[in-house]
Amino acid sequence: MIMKNWSSLFLLMFCWGCRSTSPPSIQIKPTNRGTEVTITGINEAVLNDINRDSIKNWESLMAVYKMPADTALKDYQPIQPGRYVVKNGALFFTPDTPFVWQQIYFVRYYNYSGNKTIWDYLRGKTTKGQLHYTDLIFKP
Repeated sequence: MIMKNWSSLFLLMFCWGCRSTSPPSIQIKPTNRGTEVTITGINEAVLNDINRDSIKNWESLMAVYKMPADTALKDYQPIQPGRYVVKNGALFFTPDTPFVWQQIYFVRYYNYSGNKTIWDYLRGKTTKGQLHYTDLIFKP
């Protein structure tokens, strides 16, 4: 009887470790005739927490970049400077210099929670200290 309970507990712990964690559904939409970008799908607690911070380092969560012709060089692009504003649960980005019409840009969303299970390490999906991000491409 005791052995049966231990095996059930082990099976439960194993299944809990195998659960999948999907990244948040972040969406990028050019608005205001392509002069700004609306970013939705960010956890509101995270938005409000950064918005309350006196430094408001939005680039540490969402950075906007111009896509280079050689996409292999996109990790070396400078951040597009601009203003971030939180309104109605969304993040609005207005660049300091206007977006170029039909130029490809991308938003790099840094996912600080990363993979949450030990199985992600065992499968090789992540390594200790690895920074997780997703690049979201858009055209104004």
